[in-house]
Amino acid sequence: MLTKQINLTIPENLLEKAEMYANAYGFRNVQELAAEALREKIFEGNFDESLTEKEIRSIEKLLEFSISKGRIKTEKEILKALGD
Repeated sequence: MLTKQINLTIPENLLEKAEMYANAYGFRNVQELAAEALREKIFEGNFDESLTEKEIRSIEKLLEFSISKGRIKTEKEILKALGD
């Protein structure tokens, strides 16, 4: 794949937030985040930044545990547990 380097100028507070987001979601750096964000915006639509990967994994583990113990059995119960 042919690539091309660009310069991107953004406000300092946006850069700080981008660095935090990159760290929280496992990106190597802001450049990798920017490239992925462009891909998602152009090819897949908007991304949901409300939960970190760690939070999603924690929710999945909790649901798996609850299901294995018989505390949650149906999709309706799962949605209720998640607050939907």
